[in-house]
Amino acid sequence: MISVDAKKKEEAGDYAQAGREWRRKGDPVKVRDHSFADEEGGHAIPYGVYDVAANTGFVNVGTDRDTAALAVESIRRWWQQARRDAYPDAARLLVCCDAGGSSGWRNRAWKAGLAQFAREAGLEITVCHFPPGTSKWNKIEHRLFSQITLNWRGRPLTSHDVIINTISAVTTRTGLRVTAVLDQNRYPTGTTVSDEQIRDLETRALTRHRFHGEWNCTLHPAPVTPPRPPAPPALTPAAAAAAALAPVVAALASPELTGLSRQDLAALAASLELPWAAAREQRLHLDRGHSRRARSGPAAPFKYPLETQLLAAIYRYRPGMTCTRIGALPGAHQSTIGQASQAITSLPGPGHPALAPGPVRVRTPSDLRAYAATAGITIPDPPPCRRLRR
Repeated sequence: MISVDAKKKEEAGDYAQAGREWRRKGDPVKVRDHSFADEEGGHAIPYGVYDVAANTGFVNVGTDRDTAALAVESIRRWWQQARRDAYPDAARLLVCCDAGGSSGWRNRAWKAGLAQFAREAGLEITVCHFPPGTSKWNKIEHRLFSQITLNWRGRPLTSHDVIINTISAVTTRTGLRVTAVLDQNRYPTGTTVSDEQIRDLETRALTRHRFHGEWNCTLHPAPVTPPRPPAPPALTPAAAAAAALAPVVAALASPELTGLSRQDLAALAASLELPWAAAREQRLHLDRGHSRRARSGPAAPFKYPLETQLLAAIYRYRPGMTCTRIGALPGAHQSTIGQASQAITSLPGPGHPALAPGPVRVRTPSDLRAYAATAGITIPDPPPCRRLRR
């Protein structure tokens, strides 16, 4: 497991550094009073790789640009020069990094470069990005970079050699050891990865995790055979409840039981949608005592759809079932069914043909299932009973 990130770019030259360093009185280090960039001195981009278990750091000091190519090359150098021999049997690598920058979750070149490195090293690489705004929890920040900053406080970084030597001299009482190397490769900006290339990568070698697949993924060292479709998003509790209820609602909506064709039932539900929504909003406004506010926190709870509430009203009047008996069919609390039935009935009125008494009167769910069986209809068992918002 490694934690990676790029440290702040530093100008190489006789520039002042924040902090203090002990020197003999009357012998200060002379630095420039303005920190304009010096083309001759250049700059340094320390890209760090922190091995969490071994408590060791590896810093690849680039001299060009902070790009995805520099980030991938830093991990490659860490593996080849520092840790491959230490982990001869390793088959997997976990990389923790920030959400943005050269190793950000939106950076396609970062994914493509890591996929190439995974093939070269024969490693299955799992990448986990910290959510935006939480980079302070990235271990490299307070276990490696903070120590580097302390080590060169008040010391002008006059050249790349001084930067390398200062970083390599970092130690702590907990056993931290750091290796630093200079990287003078060119890393031009503007490298693009097309939509077709990223789709091919996701088909062959990249698997997104079910939990926040945009931040977390695994890159495979060999092409995945057969191609893996992207993992389906996890169902919300409301979506899971709706999926569990769908077979029951489909059986209860049978024309043999409701006296309405499915098209007529859908048309009636559509005609009641606007007045039902208006009545519901008015009722909630009176209950709240104020207008609707933007919701924050967890996702909204499951609400029975209008068509399901219409079925409750139909079964209340057509076969004459009580709210308690009706609630046992979709697994709802009797108060939920009673309120839904009352709200729906008030819209078309109890004299509507859809709410007229039917030819058969039943009392219990068992009676209804027996009557449905004569028409070849099977009503599934309901999901667990719950009191949900209507």
